[in-house]
This record gives sequence, structure tokens and C-alpha cells, in this order.
Amino acid sequence: MRPLLLLLCGLSSLLSLATAAAPQRIIALAPHITEMLFAIGAGDNVVAVSDYSDYPPEATTLPSVASYAAVNIEAVLALRPDLVIAWRSGNPPADIQRLQQFGVKVVFSDPQTLDDIATELVMLGRHSGRTAQAQRLAQQFNAELAALRAQYQQKKPVAVFFAMGTAPLSTVANNAWPAQMLALCGADNVFSQAKGDYPQVGLEQLIQAQPEVIIAAYSGNTTPDFSYWQRFTALPAVKKQQFLALNADYLYRTTPRTVLGLRQLCQGVEAYR
Repeated sequence: MRPLLLLLCGLSSLLSLATAAAPQRIIALAPHITEMLFAIGAGDNVVAVSDYSDYPPEATTLPSVASYAAVNIEAVLALRPDLVIAWRSGNPPADIQRLQQFGVKVVFSDPQTLDDIATELVMLGRHSGRTAQAQRLAQQFNAELAALRAQYQQKKPVAVFFAMGTAPLSTVANNAWPAQMLALCGADNVFSQAKGDYPQVGLEQLIQAQPEVIIAAYSGNTTPDFSYWQRFTALPAVKKQQFLALNADYLYRTTPRTVLGLRQLCQGVEAYR
């Protein structure tokens, strides 16, 4: 019995150390980081967030210590975080360096592809002490992503124009997040090879491209105003009145809800295929 008792005591000690090592005060410096932390069960340990961290609703009750332009260093330090999770592509590097100079532990989130979402979930689970739940969610996300790829990527392409804005006329291309989603859904992005990820384009270029569907995103309870396009009857999408409105949070945030955006997009394009 003595070896078994020693083994149990050893396991108990390891568990205590692991629990003690898990950060109790986490600050998330981007909306997608906030959402993923709540998704893996670490929301109770999040003490501050960034602007526009509005999902889940509980996140809206937390103080904001960062915007896209700057991190409020003093506010972060006052909260005494065990861990700050920064967005490498979105937070100002100089502000993050200052936090590190003050001895704050910083780890980085920077998803670039759809497949990175599962990897990010596992990483956040490891750093927040929620490894098991994060791995389960990552596996579920990967399975749903694979199923959508299998269902739509071999479909007949449909020429689409993703309208990021109309003044100026802008769209998505290359590695832009919505461009990746269009490719997965078997949509033929008419400006997929344009220069940059979010290029501005000319109206003549668009008419020459002849998109069959025009896509735009909406936030909250508002919906895109497709009346802008009605004058351009040379476009097949306008002739056939083939427009698609999609939830912006599902499209632009790199979180598990991306699957909802993919389903909405793929099913919407399929209706016009």
C-alpha cells in the first residue's frame, strides 16, 4: 500500500502545482482573444479586455484597457495581471514591449489561416490552465471545418464580389480572412489575385469581372443597403438581384464562431449556384 500512497501523494502534489501555476488574472487585448478565452472556460479569470470585446455578453461588463491604436499601460499594470495575451498583428509593438519591460508576462495570439483557430485554442488552453476543454473545442472545430471543405470545395464555382466598402469601392483578396472563407465555399472571388489583401478597385474593373453574386457584411441589427448597386444593371448580380448579407462577427473574428460564418456563406452561395 505504501508505494500506492506515495504515488497518490505525488499526483496530488503535481495537480496542486498545476492549479497554482494557472494564471488567475488574465487580460485579453483583442476581441477574438476574449471570445476564445470564454469559449474554453477561462472567462472567470479575465479581468480586462480591449474595445469591441462584446461576445459573449459577459465580456461587456469588463473594463477595456486597449484600443486598436494603443494599450493603456497604466490601467494594465494597476490590474496586476498574471498574464496578458496580446494580438501580434493588432496591438502596437511598442506598448507590448513596455509591458514586458515592467515584468508583465505576455503571450501572443496571431491566427492567419482558418486552421490556425484550432491551434490558437490549444495554445490559449495551455496558458490559461484549460488544456482539456481547449483541446475538445479545437477537435470539434477541426471536424466541422473539414466537413465544410469536403462539402463545398469541389462545387461548381460561382463568381462573387465581396464588397468591403463602396466609398471607395474595396474588396478582399489573397490571404484576407473573408477571401479564405470564399475559397473554402467554392466561390470564385473575382478579385482574388488583386494586389494586397484589401484592395481598392475601379467600377470598370468590376463590370468587366461580371460577378454573379454581391456579398456584404452587417453588424448588429443593421443590414447592408444593396440599393447602391441597383444603378449598375450591367452586373449579372444586379440583373438577377443576387445579393448576400452576412454577419460581420462571424466573418471577421478568428474564433470558433467562424464555423457559423462559413455555413452562412457557403449556404448563401449555394443558393445561387
